Amino acid sequence: MLRGTILSLTAALVALPSLAQRNLEIGVVANVNHYHGDLGNYDAAMQWNGLRPGMQITFRDFLNNPKRYVTRSLTAEARLSWFRVGYDERAMISGKDVSELKNYGRGLSFRNDLIGASGHLVLNAYREPYQPLFQQRFFMTFQIGLGVYHGRPKADLFRGDVAIANQYHSWSTGELGDAPEGTPGANVVQRDGKYETDLYSWVTEGGAGRNESGRTYRISPWHIGVPMGMGIRYMLSKQLSLGMEFSYIMFTDDLIDDVSDRYATFDEIDATYVGDPVNQELARYISDPTGRGTNGTINPLYTSNRGNPGLLDSISFLSVEVSYKFKRRPGRRSYVSI
Repeated sequence: MLRGTILSLTAALVALPSLAQRNLEIGVVANVNHYHGDLGNYDAAMQWNGLRPGMQITFRDFLNNPKRYVTRSLTAEARLSWFRVGYDERAMISGKDVSELKNYGRGLSFRNDLIGASGHLVLNAYREPYQPLFQQRFFMTFQIGLGVYHGRPKADLFRGDVAIANQYHSWSTGELGDAPEGTPGANVVQRDGKYETDLYSWVTEGGAGRNESGRTYRISPWHIGVPMGMGIRYMLSKQLSLGMEFSYIMFTDDLIDDVSDRYATFDEIDATYVGDPVNQELARYISDPTGRGTNGTINPLYTSNRGNPGLLDSISFLSVEVSYKFKRRPGRRSYVSI
């Protein structure tokens, strides 16, 4: 039902502007995303090895324009978005030793393909309301909105199928092996690049309401976000424009990366998968891939906490847009105006 509601909302966002306007502008956007959350190996806010691609389609139209301005200063738009968000704490950074990576020993990772729809209120900052924009050329934009995004974080934790025999072993040299370091016959291996492990399907963290005996804690893949940003647009012609924008999306939860609170204790994991030693061992590994994150008890002195529940996840991105304005036949006059 929720999925149907979101699809209906998306259709309404797309259709509403076209009902009140003579023009419909469609933009194609390419962007580079940066993840802000609980994972990271740089001792700074910017994790340069956390950049990922994304795309958007923007449906933009101006509100009812009885004074025949070329554009109104306050307008609305709708966007359909895809963001690939991710980070890997076991990925080496060129020029740095393992000892310089603050969370290599913890070794968490994820990839989340967020697909969503959002509606934005946009302020167009231009100079002359009666002068055509293609003559003014440049103008700035500021926007804020509300969006709904769907995504499940996954991780590449196995060479092939999800099985203990296929797990990666983190060595002190920064390499990955097919067996614990020092095991006779152990080999260095590379990740296969297949994100086979759905992190929401496993017990990875402890806390209130989680890991009750005989069941796993279900996390919703739906995430509410507040997008905001600013940019500049250049009119190449009356219909064609080129834009660049820096935007930020603050989510209302801390679960985009499946890292938020403390590690699940071994007792909590065993109680969840009671009588199933295979899944008990798998859950311990998936929660703590290096084996150095937790000793199975609530012991903050052992290593860093798994996450910070007070830090909400967010992403920022720099985007480039090419848009085209399609003219429509005049429709019924609308009395909605700003």
